[in-house]
Amino acid sequence: MPTFPYKNAADYGFLPGNDADANTAALQNALNGGGTVIIGQPGTYDLSGTILLDSYTTLECGNGVFIRRVPTKTTGCCSYAFVNRGAYTRTWDTDITITGLRLICNGNHAMGDTSGLPKRDDGWENPGDHIMGLRGQVSFFYCKNVIIRDFVCMDIVTPSYGIQICTFENFLLENAWIEGEKDGVHLGRGSKFTIRDCRFRTFDDPIALNAFDYTSSNPQMGWIEDGVIENCYDLNQDATVGYFCRILGGCWKRWEPGMMIRHSDAVIHNGRMYRVQMQVDGTKYTSVTPPDFERGFRVLDGINWYMCQDDGEIFDCGCRNIHFKDIFLQKKRDIAIAINFEDNDYAHSIYPGATLPIQEDIVLENIFFEADLSHLLRANTPVNCVKVLNSVIRDCDILLNTLDPLENADWGHTDLLLYGNTWKASSDRTLVACDGERTASVKIGASVVQEDFRPKYRGNITLQETDIPLEKE
Repeated sequence: MPTFPYKNAADYGFLPGNDADANTAALQNALNGGGTVIIGQPGTYDLSGTILLDSYTTLECGNGVFIRRVPTKTTGCCSYAFVNRGAYTRTWDTDITITGLRLICNGNHAMGDTSGLPKRDDGWENPGDHIMGLRGQVSFFYCKNVIIRDFVCMDIVTPSYGIQICTFENFLLENAWIEGEKDGVHLGRGSKFTIRDCRFRTFDDPIALNAFDYTSSNPQMGWIEDGVIENCYDLNQDATVGYFCRILGGCWKRWEPGMMIRHSDAVIHNGRMYRVQMQVDGTKYTSVTPPDFERGFRVLDGINWYMCQDDGEIFDCGCRNIHFKDIFLQKKRDIAIAINFEDNDYAHSIYPGATLPIQEDIVLENIFFEADLSHLLRANTPVNCVKVLNSVIRDCDILLNTLDPLENADWGHTDLLLYGNTWKASSDRTLVACDGERTASVKIGASVVQEDFRPKYRGNITLQETDIPLEKE
């Protein structure tokens, strides 16, 4: 690993009260080439542009340092606040750490207007351009060993996320406080991650594990695996949509002549994945000409395709080995954790005839309810096993249902283990439900019952073991 000296950002002209354009250039100069850059002088620093982060970079913001986004003088808008440099060329960056960043969005989102910027000849985006599907204020794409600590952002504006990372290995987010209109932390494909000691108050999902996603919401698709989410708070808020955690899976097929295509569909052709970006209106199109280009966008048969990824053929995606631990649910929601397929104008998770992916080994441990929930977990995807351990559970259920209509789909079988839980629920509450063609086996043990609790179950469920009365509806 290269050795770098410490740098003081002030020595490069990055100072509170300075012109935003000058500050942007100064901070970029300090960060160029990596090393440890310290912003130590308290104050508010205006930034008008995107800061690029190289490999082996550490950015340390001291107490009282605030980074405020302002529109550029030339385009009047912002793109990302921070992004790794390799995101624009899909080349891997490694060992990037950000500590103590207090970001003020100031009404600026992370999907800037790039209509007036020239495009590169090779089809990739220019620095400053919006990368298709990447929309975090702090974004990483093709990155290893990323650490973000002590991050605060209280004014996320739609359609931006607070932090987004996709195509990654080893990601740690620790001690964050994120509030605003959109997702707090949005993950795409990758492995080995920890989200720890975080507080969220977001109108949309605090945490999104979107292996599959809308075309504008992640740059690539693939499996998200081996993750821990612990000691996190879903803070109370009157108005909300989404879930505490959204888990999205999907599947697609190889391109065939004459196949019907609609917005957000994915196909594989000649070792590359292509996705459709059209009007969000449900219109179906007939694809006659195969997408077979290496970079960027092409219109074929009136269909706007873009090349999404080219590092190996995959035909499905989802999440596996995800452990939620010490979660405090203070916001009233319909669903706390949703394991979803989507089928709407915005996202089409399943191409007809594709093999459904199985989400694997989801563990919920020490979950505390401090507000009303209809469903602790709902899955309309196949999932092999869900464990709920040592939690305090009020009136809610675990619901396994299907995405209709979907012919000849194999929904598999789900094993449910509910162990060591304290039940504070009414006697007529449904505890577990399997709708449609779903089947499940249930084991319940080491329970603590604090009320007259005689729950029910619904659907094709096999009770293998239970220490509480459980009646069939």
